[in-house]
Amino acid sequence: MQTFKGRLLALALASAALLSVGQGALALDPDAQVNPDAGPLELFSFGFKAYQRGEKLEAFEALRYAADKGHPGARWKLGKMYAEGDGVPENDYEAFKIFEQIVRDQDDETGNYSNAAYVASAVVALADYLRLGIANSPVTVDLPRARQFYFHAASFFGDAKAQFELGRMLLNGEGGRANPRQAARWLNLAAEKGHVGAEALLGYLLFDGKTISLRPEPVRGLAMLTMALKDAGASDQQWIRPLQEETFSVASEDVRRQAQAYVDQQVLPAAGAVVSAKN
Repeated sequence: MQTFKGRLLALALASAALLSVGQGALALDPDAQVNPDAGPLELFSFGFKAYQRGEKLEAFEALRYAADKGHPGARWKLGKMYAEGDGVPENDYEAFKIFEQIVRDQDDETGNYSNAAYVASAVVALADYLRLGIANSPVTVDLPRARQFYFHAASFFGDAKAQFELGRMLLNGEGGRANPRQAARWLNLAAEKGHVGAEALLGYLLFDGKTISLRPEPVRGLAMLTMALKDAGASDQQWIRPLQEETFSVASEDVRRQAQAYVDQQVLPAAGAVVSAKN
């Protein structure tokens, strides 16, 4: 039976070109007071404090030294900085390579270890990139592998974002056969962790139950959508609002009243037939 590390390594090897993390970085800042001979933890701490002060180039240099010495938090932060153009020029391919390195270098068989959060985030980031591809790079759209990456992060790490994205892919048949019932189970797990997107989409599916072949739960569905809309950020509200307005428009007055009562109390009615997937 393939081990946990073996599964993640196989995913990483199949995703795209495997290149080293340290290449293509910015030139060293001669004025930065970074001691490259310091230990990885000291360098990470130095970089973290510099980042908090807004000294991002100095932070980058310290984090890069720490990453070269194997500090997983430093590697992860470098990947995020490249992905977001935070203090460095945005470079999704550099971010991809760093996240890939994090996945390849982890050595635990169960996922229950101190670096699990970094590895989980890296796996999800790789899935995101494989889902959309990276322009002008060897990383092309690969929906089946994106779905596989999300599954690993969702199942081994219980990552809420991965559970949500896996649910969406299963619902829409992206990267493989559609399975609405399984989609609902993964969305339910993510919603239980407070993921507003999962809460909204699951609420929409539960409202009439047809798509996921379950009995309708209109009160629960409308309450979930309304609570998700209330809690969501601006970007999520753009797609949640039309779903909430659609269900509200066809709901009976009694359903609206009951749903609003749950929203006012910030609680949900008891769950129906959605069966939780194993975490």
